[in-house]
Amino acid sequence: MMLYALQFCAQQDSEDNFQRVQQFLSQLQPQRPCLVCLPESWLCFAKSSEQVLAVAEKHLYWRQRLAALCKRYGIWLAAGTLPVATSEGRYLAASLVFDDQGQERAQYNKIHLFDVTVADGTGTYHESKHTEAGEQVVVLDSPFGRLGLSVCYDMRFSELYRQQVQLGADILLVPSAFTVPTGRAHWHTLLRARAIESQCYVVAAGLYGRNNSDCAHNNGRETYGHSLIVSPWGEVQAELSHGEGWIAQPVNSEELNQRRESMPMHAHRQARKVSL
Repeated sequence: MMLYALQFCAQQDSEDNFQRVQQFLSQLQPQRPCLVCLPESWLCFAKSSEQVLAVAEKHLYWRQRLAALCKRYGIWLAAGTLPVATSEGRYLAASLVFDDQGQERAQYNKIHLFDVTVADGTGTYHESKHTEAGEQVVVLDSPFGRLGLSVCYDMRFSELYRQQVQLGADILLVPSAFTVPTGRAHWHTLLRARAIESQCYVVAAGLYGRNNSDCAHNNGRETYGHSLIVSPWGEVQAELSHGEGWIAQPVNSEELNQRRESMPMHAHRQARKVSL
């Protein structure tokens, strides 16, 4: 059983992005079952909220096309994020999982929204202006183990993953579009910490784009890349630092069980009362 993560340089045109992802899927090795993970915002890395809203309003169309891809290639797919329209002018950042028969198995809506100031060309991000925050922690069964769903900025909030572990998670999925300054500072540290403290695999598929290079987004943004697969011991087992392409790693359930048996953190974890 294989885990794949696609590092991708998304553009503003959804149809073009979809076709290029389909080309990447056609390159996969024939070994099945496999779980393919896409980055955040892979379908439309927009320059304006109006572009995202246009995609969000057609979310059923894109869901149908993603389901057909899964059936065609016989893959499980964690489809990064897809904007899903809700009330007027607003949408969810939805992380969808499809099985190899094209059935939609889960939807996680990004809980923690990126309203921050970053020392890059964009400067200020205000994701909550048009994105509705999710509320539900989502873990689902799969042939690869129990999958815990999250998105990008979520990785800074360890309590989310603590809840996922309590729900039996074995593999944590973190599709991302990380900025370059925050990526250099925190990307590897945060993802390895989530793996170590949860004793889970972590799969983080990221967007990659640099201005004035052969792999640039056409919205002016820059993204960090460095897609990772991290072991339950916190070891980076696969990484792609720059450009587009696949990383892959087989699931080793024996290692997962061994790590948890030799260091039974779940049994040792205790609730503490805080004195004020």
